[in-house]
Amino acid sequence: MKKGIIILFAATMGLAACNNYKKGEGDLQYKILKDEGKEKIKEGDFVKLNGVQTVEGTTNADSTLVNTYDNERPAFFPINKSMFKGDLVSALKMLGEGDSASFKLNLDSMAKYSGQPKPAGLKSNYATFTVKIEKVLHKAANEADSTFEKKKRDFFETEYKALIEKNKNNENAKIKKYVEENKLDVKTTASGLQYIIEKPGNAERAALTDTAIVDYTGQFTNKKSNGDPNVFDSSDEKIAKKAGIHSPMAQYAARPLVLNQLAPGFVEGVQLIGVGGKIKIIIPSKLGYGENGGGPINPFTPLVFDIEIKAIKKGPAGAPVAAQPQAAPVQ
Repeated sequence: MKKGIIILFAATMGLAACNNYKKGEGDLQYKILKDEGKEKIKEGDFVKLNGVQTVEGTTNADSTLVNTYDNERPAFFPINKSMFKGDLVSALKMLGEGDSASFKLNLDSMAKYSGQPKPAGLKSNYATFTVKIEKVLHKAANEADSTFEKKKRDFFETEYKALIEKNKNNENAKIKKYVEENKLDVKTTASGLQYIIEKPGNAERAALTDTAIVDYTGQFTNKKSNGDPNVFDSSDEKIAKKAGIHSPMAQYAARPLVLNQLAPGFVEGVQLIGVGGKIKIIIPSKLGYGENGGGPINPFTPLVFDIEIKAIKKGPAGAPVAAQPQAAPVQ
């Protein structure tokens, strides 16, 4: 874990509870953690940053809403006009490139001006943002908007291409590290799928046109900053709640998945076991989301799934077999 990440995580989880924040404009409270002395951010600029957003709940000290380090995806933030005194734009204007700070923002004001309801079950009426400014693209005085818009596009494309290249170069190392850290004795198929069969299940195997009723949990190979598994999807409500991805709209039970609508790696893993079987699979990106990624999944990102088949529903006889898409491993 890099030193900068440790500093920011410690600030979020530890320092946020202290009372030595200074008073900013409106209801803003702030604490500067590092000041490089560079030009401060101003309206019109474009910023690349990493950060953690937490709220204090009634059942736990801190609930993380956003963590760009866990997601391995920095945020790009245009500095527009402030919506209210003490908003995030007001906070970021206190910083320059290389700076880091912790801010407390009023949730009522955020909800009023953003139109998004604040989280339920809160102990405090503030959200804490701990941020590090990675890069700043400053807009020059009297610079035409069209000229700066092109600079922003070029800046974003350059940074995003660098992220993709980094992920591509690091993918094999991520898989290797995950296997070694978890002391897994994996087998590897000809396609590159790695797996451990925990229970083989019965002799039945799902065909591409079948629907498999499965319990599953999907996670990234990297751990969260707090050491927990980095889960992004699960049919298990307890796991979803612990991972902070619980949705009241989701159906937490074994889910029906039509195999020919899933990513090749997921399909291959399901077909290695029967009903009652359990398997852990490590899907390289070429068998998952590939070079484009999707949703919370970055390009060239390997995925880990724990799968249990509860039942197999046979597809209609003679149904055409669709090509397996490079799509989400689960629906």
